Amino acid sequence: MRSPHWSQDEVILVCDLVVRNGWKRLYPEDARVVALSELLRLMPIHPESVRGEKFRNPNGVGRKSVDLATRRTGFDGVTTHGSALDGEVVRAFETRPDEMARAAHLIREGVASGAFRGLPEGAVEEAEEYSAPEGRLLLRRHLARERDRTVRRRKIADALGRGGRLACEACDFDFEARYGARGAGYIEVHHVVPLHLTGETRTRLGDLALICANCHRMIHRRAPWLTPAELRASIRRE
Repeated sequence: MRSPHWSQDEVILVCDLVVRNGWKRLYPEDARVVALSELLRLMPIHPESVRGEKFRNPNGVGRKSVDLATRRTGFDGVTTHGSALDGEVVRAFETRPDEMARAAHLIREGVASGAFRGLPEGAVEEAEEYSAPEGRLLLRRHLARERDRTVRRRKIADALGRGGRLACEACDFDFEARYGARGAGYIEVHHVVPLHLTGETRTRLGDLALICANCHRMIHRRAPWLTPAELRASIRRE
């Protein structure tokens, strides 16, 4: 059985190791490769039914390190075929090294602790429609936080308590104004700073924004994510 295609999260972890190795390939017998192979097998991404005996073994991790090392800007040797995803992840590490290193750290930490298991199915399914700058697992967790009913209620109650209305902070869309009683009290809540930048912190109301569904998807659609204020400015320029 052939191993499934590499996911973004998996490629991020291998690329992080390549970067820490001076942008040089790694060999299967390297203890760091063996350890990463074991970690990749714990990731809750690919179902057991598609995992063969060689799934993410040290040889596979070593080969992927070659694909990534030869994709870096300025490499003057022979490149491997790799994938478009390999190139995207390499560019991200080249242009946002600190951010991507932080993302890799949080992915490793989350997998090792089991924090990515048992996430709400809604967040998992919806994550497939977004473009995650830090990998699918952190995005799933980020979306799960945004769907937390307690957090959402607190933010909405705060806005109403200040005499405000529940309007999108990017485009001013008001669900109640548009849909009447059916839309009363409804709006989505967005964590302005991504999880890969904040880590696991206590959420403050100032970290949240009231966003309509359309603007929420536009914010998450492409890396780097826009803030609501940046999206609002973009809308006004159009």
